[in-house]
Amino acid sequence: MQRTAFISGSGRNIGRAIALKLARVGVNIVVNGRANQAACEAVATDVRALGVEALVLMGDVGLLPEARRLGIAALDRFGTIDILVNNAGSRPHQPLLSISDADWTSVLDTNLGACFWLSRAFLPGMIERRWGRIINFSGMNSIRGATGYAHIAAAKHGGWGLAKSIATEFGPYGITANSISPGPIRQDGQESADTAEQAERLRVPLGRTGLPADVAAAVALLCSEEGGFISGQMIAVNGGAQT
Repeated sequence: MQRTAFISGSGRNIGRAIALKLARVGVNIVVNGRANQAACEAVATDVRALGVEALVLMGDVGLLPEARRLGIAALDRFGTIDILVNNAGSRPHQPLLSISDADWTSVLDTNLGACFWLSRAFLPGMIERRWGRIINFSGMNSIRGATGYAHIAAAKHGGWGLAKSIATEFGPYGITANSISPGPIRQDGQESADTAEQAERLRVPLGRTGLPADVAAAVALLCSEEGGFISGQMIAVNGGAQT
């Protein structure tokens, strides 16, 4: 059966790697980005070259009207979305006492609200087909706490809680939900020497920072039939770094 994945924030870095990894195993891809349409179109071109369909939907999933519009557009094109990867995120560094109400709301809407809104949009189709995969993202700072990231930690913990609740409520319909916590991951264009230094500083036992492909591999497992008995879990992809 042909599957389709909606991957938010998939124009570059981890989101791009996930799109290409899933495309290689025959999954159609909805590529989403907030601003860089050229990057998203390039990902879509690479996806199509792998023999599957790609749809570019630009919009900010952290805004409820936009999330609704994107969900409707994806369903109009493909009928159902079988895999939802909530990769888009906002990570501003702000000491807690400098976080305004607007800052707080913006970060929670992007990192948590979008996960809820898109899950709500696509779960009915997953229920009907009795199959679905939902992946949220957390992070090391969210697990252990970090100065200047209180709003992000709260939102990312919420995404983990949301995944566990979805796993419990919708497991009887063949739907799994998990959260991935990446460690230090090399960004597009980042030099390997910089990442080696970062790995040493962060005390990654494997002696390197991760690649977007490392995270994509974990996502692919969770989205596969072989990963179908993994649900409600937090998977750390961090080279053994202590959280």
